[in-house]
Amino acid sequence: MKYAVIRTGGKQYRVSEGEVVKIEKLTGEVGEKVVLADVLFIGGEGDAKIGAPLVADAKVTGEIVGQVRAKKVIVFKKKRRKSYSRQQGHRQHQTALKITAIEA
Repeated sequence: MKYAVIRTGGKQYRVSEGEVVKIEKLTGEVGEKVVLADVLFIGGEGDAKIGAPLVADAKVTGEIVGQVRAKKVIVFKKKRRKSYSRQQGHRQHQTALKITAIEA
């Protein structure tokens, strides 16, 4: 099973073909093709290719499945004995991406 480690949105993800991953929001509509060129590592079949920092001429192609939002994170602040408390919620925007091809 061929897999790759990609970098997008300041984070790194381990992806393989046919997998659906939720990454930081990318601009685009559902059904559009996306090419991710920041490939750090390719492995799985035969020899591994390690980038320094990126693998040369490597790309990962995916298709946008949906624009979704993550689960709510509660931000709660409190100072004891001061009658101070604040509560705020946050939902991060994400893109569900189906990986279609890993090319090296």
